[in-house]
Amino acid sequence: MNIRSESLSDIAAIEALSEDAFKSVTHSSHTEQFIVNALRKADQLSISLVAELEGAIVGHVAMSPVSISDASQAWFGLGPISVAPEHQKKGIGSSLMKQAIAALQHLGASGCVVLGDPQYYHRFGFEVSPDLVLPGVPPEHFQALSFNLQRPKGDVSYHEAFNAQS
Repeated sequence: MNIRSESLSDIAAIEALSEDAFKSVTHSSHTEQFIVNALRKADQLSISLVAELEGAIVGHVAMSPVSISDASQAWFGLGPISVAPEHQKKGIGSSLMKQAIAALQHLGASGCVVLGDPQYYHRFGFEVSPDLVLPGVPPEHFQALSFNLQRPKGDVSYHEAFNAQS
């Protein structure tokens, strides 16, 4: 498996992968492919990595800037992260996560937030932070990973691209 930054020729494959990966996920809005495209179009796709296996894209992870009401800087949101259904539970998502976190640290990021399964993301160092709130979301599913000793406090806002419907 090869993990690399996306290229222009990967866009259609990333879109199809994102749609397929979330097709049967009940808690999904089924707009993940639109979110990634909208982030790219708005130049807010800070990190976009693909996992390639035998020439096919089987995984993708996106990172984009988030705003925090206390004006903390250099925080990012992870997601969407997609793995082709037939390749899930084989370590592809974990490899993408590790590479994406390393890429954020290389950029000098202060930290990262994620909305998702606490058991899955905890293994990468994410923790529920009562001081960080994503309004309208159960707090146990919103987690943060700080790369320094400063922990922000406040409401988190994702880019408007996360509202994309097409």
